[in-house]
Amino acid sequence: MLEPSLANFVRLASVGGHQLLYHPASKADIERDKDAKRRDRTLRRLQQYSILEGTPPCPNNTPQTSANDACDNDILYAIECSAVHALVTEDREIHSKAKQAGLGSRVYTIQTAEDWLRRLHEPTQVHLPNIEDVHMYSLTTQLDNSLFESLRNGYDTPERNFNEWFHEKAKTGRKAWIVRSGQGKIEAICIYAIQMDEAINGENEILKGSALKLCTFKVGEQIRGQKIGELFLKIAFRFASENRCENIFIHTNPNQLYLLDLLNDFGFTKHGQYGNDVVLVKHHPSSPPNKDIPALDYAKLYFPNYRIDPSVQKFLVPIRPKYHRILFPELNQQGQLFNTPSIAGNAIKQAYLCKAQSNQVKPGDIVLFYRTEDEMAITTVGVVERYETHNNAASIMQIVSRRTVYTQAEIEIMANSATKVMLFRLMLHFKNKIPYSFLSSHGITTGPVQSIRKISNDSFEKLLKYSHG
Repeated sequence: MLEPSLANFVRLASVGGHQLLYHPASKADIERDKDAKRRDRTLRRLQQYSILEGTPPCPNNTPQTSANDACDNDILYAIECSAVHALVTEDREIHSKAKQAGLGSRVYTIQTAEDWLRRLHEPTQVHLPNIEDVHMYSLTTQLDNSLFESLRNGYDTPERNFNEWFHEKAKTGRKAWIVRSGQGKIEAICIYAIQMDEAINGENEILKGSALKLCTFKVGEQIRGQKIGELFLKIAFRFASENRCENIFIHTNPNQLYLLDLLNDFGFTKHGQYGNDVVLVKHHPSSPPNKDIPALDYAKLYFPNYRIDPSVQKFLVPIRPKYHRILFPELNQQGQLFNTPSIAGNAIKQAYLCKAQSNQVKPGDIVLFYRTEDEMAITTVGVVERYETHNNAASIMQIVSRRTVYTQAEIEIMANSATKVMLFRLMLHFKNKIPYSFLSSHGITTGPVQSIRKISNDSFEKLLKYSHG
């Protein structure tokens, strides 16, 4: 049934301010329909839309071209000339011709067009502890906040000041992720929007398909060091995955060195300039690309995808529930409060300390975190950045910084003997947690998981299959 999809497509087009037009060749084609009732019914429907005016005829048409083919050619030529953004049709022949002409990505069925607009204007929301997802208009009464004051210089122009810009964007329904202090004051903001086939720089480079734009990215001085930048990236990456955004991009001041370093570390690369801003893009493919590069580099560039081929080692890593709750607060039934003593859970780059005997782990390896005691299940995938042995508390503190669940006092006690320090990148949480019963029944492990242990590639593939349902 196409009627519900068509009605919702029209509704979403109205919500998003998209103009629906028909090509004059379509009307000519309908008028050739010999079924009078169907012809009249279709022509009445056509009156709901405006005509696309001034369309040039396709130069490939000749006197020998059939009327139907000439109609199709004229319609596709309008796309090629960029008279419209996209074509929505149920005509399979036009779809076939569009693919042959290299225009397939701009021709949609009603259902795929509805899905596209739904993702654009009704995106799947993602929730993480410590972050609120709000409409910009809910913040318009708070623009005297010191955080916004620090943004004014970058937005004020002779034609429009920051407040006017903010109100203008709020009217479009744009949203923002914000972080508040314990007193409720906004201390960080990331305004975001999904955009389609966006020209991103002064050279009019187009990001084809759906892209997530991080429009404003600001962390206040009061909460610097709490990994809020990584927390914003964590929710941005997950939002992009849920809504099938193939790219993420941002315009930022080239003097924002901390932000530039952060973005570079997570796979953003420079793509020219937009005015005085530098443009950074991260490719975020929905399907893992086939690239023969080191596993750690792959994980940085194509997060949340990671290399899983047999050359990459896989390890089970036990983690006690109290530490699991701190590192992975988004998995808790009730998320940790913002003022939790540990901020490690905000980060993507995290640390794990243990007394394991294994020296096999190396950068790029996959680690599967197994929550012991209560759930007794694998919940989370990470990719190793560093794995070293230390027995000096100061050295360990310098390496793990604020990325560990352990306090300085606890680290000083651990450092009395050789301690394994593993830095890893949190990649994803399994949709279906993998219980110990599965590990045992499939011969992946025997006995309690009490220390880091390597598993085979075949075992890992069984785990992946189970986790996907």
